[in-house]
Amino acid sequence: ENGVDFKATLNSNRETGKVAGNLETKYKWSDYGLTFTEKWTTENVLNTEIKIEDQIAEGLELAFDTSFTPHTGKKSGTIKSAYKMDFLQLNCDVDFDFAGPTVNGSAVLGYEGWLAGYQMQFDSSKSKLTKSNFGFGYDGGDFAFTTFVDGGQEFTGSVHQKVNDNLDAAVSLSWAAGTGNTTFAIGSKYKIDDDASFSAKVNNQSQV
Repeated sequence: ENGVDFKATLNSNRETGKVAGNLETKYKWSDYGLTFTEKWTTENVLNTEIKIEDQIAEGLELAFDTSFTPHTGKKSGTIKSAYKMDFLQLNCDVDFDFAGPTVNGSAVLGYEGWLAGYQMQFDSSKSKLTKSNFGFGYDGGDFAFTTFVDGGQEFTGSVHQKVNDNLDAAVSLSWAAGTGNTTFAIGSKYKIDDDASFSAKVNNQSQV
């Protein structure tokens, strides 16, 4: 459907007396997969987004976001892209900055319960990869496990097992390469009936 939508929101903090709100206008042309959104806030900030979906390729979404503050002259912009298909999702955002754009990217691959994902951030002003995370896991219904590596410095893993209809158990382990610190925890949940359950968790520091 094609058309124009208007939405206005207003919030008031009774403690500070501050009032905040915005007026949003959205124009949509479904035949071309195009959406234009404009939002003006009470802080005198104008946000604009232009988005196009499923036109260049099925499952591909492209968007351009801008923000402009008239009284300060501050401007910012971001190009966003996302591609989705049955077993794969890709995202890439580029934040524009006078010092140099920052690129954020992620990818998730899934197949028959197996999942793998990667997330990165590259700061072109420093020519440096500032974020690099990797995750891997499996969900088999009654059994699931996940592993996660944060910047090559922290390694985390967890296992969840549904023992029966009333009992669930889980174990988590984390290790920090920089400090060598290791944390370990085990937990369980027991369903007493449809309205009540009991959960408990204890870690290697004897915290319950």
